[in-house]
Amino acid sequence: MKKYLVVVEETRTGFSAYSPDLDGCIATGKTKEEVETSMKEAIEFHIEGMKEDGVFAPSPHSYPTYCEVLA
Repeated sequence: MKKYLVVVEETRTGFSAYSPDLDGCIATGKTKEEVETSMKEAIEFHIEGMKEDGVFAPSPHSYPTYCEVLA
């Protein structure tokens, strides 16, 4: 089991998500719950496609952090 970082962004029409560890793996949804479910499915589909192509899924290498600045 691997644990990939997922970045979720709010849009004008709902939410979008991507994983910096999996190029091209994205998802959208109208709610937070929907985009998170869709992203999990997208990651599973993406990795399955990589396996079918004989490519190993990359190890997760991204991590979350915040930078506090005066704004």
